[in-house]
Amino acid sequence: MSKPRFITFEGIDGSGKSTQARRLRDHLEALGHKVALTREPGGSPGAEEIRQLVLTGDPDRWSAETEILLFTAARRDHLEKTIEPALAAGTTIISDRFADSTRVYQGATRGDLRAMVDQLHALMIGREPDLTFIIDMDPATALERGLARNSGEDRFEDFGLPFQETLRHGFLALAHAHPNRCVLIDGNRTADQIASEIAARA
Repeated sequence: MSKPRFITFEGIDGSGKSTQARRLRDHLEALGHKVALTREPGGSPGAEEIRQLVLTGDPDRWSAETEILLFTAARRDHLEKTIEPALAAGTTIISDRFADSTRVYQGATRGDLRAMVDQLHALMIGREPDLTFIIDMDPATALERGLARNSGEDRFEDFGLPFQETLRHGFLALAHAHPNRCVLIDGNRTADQIASEIAARA
């Protein structure tokens, strides 16, 4: 059996990441791989508690600097309790978001804080995924889809369309900056078409 991998899905809110992460898990399991699906913020009991703090409430509830600290704390717990133990046990991890989301959401869109994000990541996290799928799609369509979920975790959708457009450009820049790790996927297609391309490139 091949070496376990750490695979992440990134993209703007409503881009279909969660659906495609589940479909890739199912595909890899059908091929005989041990796979665990997780998410950020969250993925461990402590990180799930922090998730409620950062994804609910008023859009201006936290400053960008506070958000960075909260997301980093959640990520550290996720890494310690879920990701590293699974990989050590031979299980491939698929995560719906990881550090790239903080680089874009807080580092690129809410003030010039990318250097702070990178410093905290180097100090407290210190690892990157083996493979990242970035699902790119029309921000207006994605925002409509995200808000329609009525998940109660709409704090970032509530920043509106200009914020989602800025996020999209941030993820595109990230994909171009890390071509060896990131695969850009056209999300303006059916879920089946997207899943087929991801399966072929995983």
